[in-house]
Amino acid sequence: MCRESELYHPVTIGGLEVPGNLFLAPLAGYSDVAFRSLCVSYSCDLTYSEMLSAEGFVRGSGGTFNLLARDPRERFFGAQIFSSSPYSAARAAAAIAALPVPPSLIDLNCGCPVPKVVKTGAGSALLRNPRLVYDMVKAMKESCALPVTVKIRSGWDAASINYLETAGAACQGGAALVCLHARTRAQGYGGRAEWGHIRNLKEKCGIPVFGSGDVLSGEDAARMLRETGCDGLMFARGAIGNPFIFRQTRDCLALGRAAEPSARERMRMGLEHLDLCIRAKGEALACREMRKHFAAYSKGLPGGARLRAALVRACTAADYRETVEGYLGGIPEPGP
Repeated sequence: MCRESELYHPVTIGGLEVPGNLFLAPLAGYSDVAFRSLCVSYSCDLTYSEMLSAEGFVRGSGGTFNLLARDPRERFFGAQIFSSSPYSAARAAAAIAALPVPPSLIDLNCGCPVPKVVKTGAGSALLRNPRLVYDMVKAMKESCALPVTVKIRSGWDAASINYLETAGAACQGGAALVCLHARTRAQGYGGRAEWGHIRNLKEKCGIPVFGSGDVLSGEDAARMLRETGCDGLMFARGAIGNPFIFRQTRDCLALGRAAEPSARERMRMGLEHLDLCIRAKGEALACREMRKHFAAYSKGLPGGARLRAALVRACTAADYRETVEGYLGGIPEPGP
């Protein structure tokens, strides 16, 4: 067994060497350049884009390519695509790899449970057809030199747990890493993640295996690494409103404990996030999008409900700062 301090380590993904094993998972509607860069500043080792349609790259959609804009701090960055067509996935991979500054790797989504994605045969629908997963990964690998990773779930439902078969197909197709969100498509984001599936996959898979699911704190992360033996983690919901989870995890692994951020630290982080978002998207759009983020930053704080009720009415950066400063003014300063 590894010592806790040894559970944080570099990881090799194909020909790519990443210095640590704590990644930000692709998060539709959340993992834009502002949020990703904030996570990197709190010790995230690799970030992924939001989930992007392969068809957008095939059509040459400027909007789709724009979603791959990255912060200079994002040294290690993955682009995630969804598709049900080996041809489209390969075309998208080639287009992404040909960018002036290509990402570090490309990920194929085989886990999204959202109906509008599943009905196209993409996302979690691919869990029903491991042969198609093999064909898609193989086509992507043949179209570009970037490492290809795959994110999967345990299966379609409790009656069809087939993560070993799906991961095996991805591996045979040339995948360099597989991440298992240890829930079924039927579970969505409810119920409990079955970490035993991650441990079993790690024992049987010949490529790096990352775990995801129910990792909501640094303590959860340390426990998953310890109990499953997986090569690393992808933080999803646990990072929303909580970018410091990456640093907390490293503290838990190195010191056996991690400090919880104060209300003041959470709100200051929210304002930093707002500034990054304004820089990327302009003030009007950033202020609309930051409402959901501030709802997450304020979750569980004293007076959080009143704070959220005020923040959802914020339309400018000045509105946000005035509301936050007013809230913080009513909180005692931390002791020495």
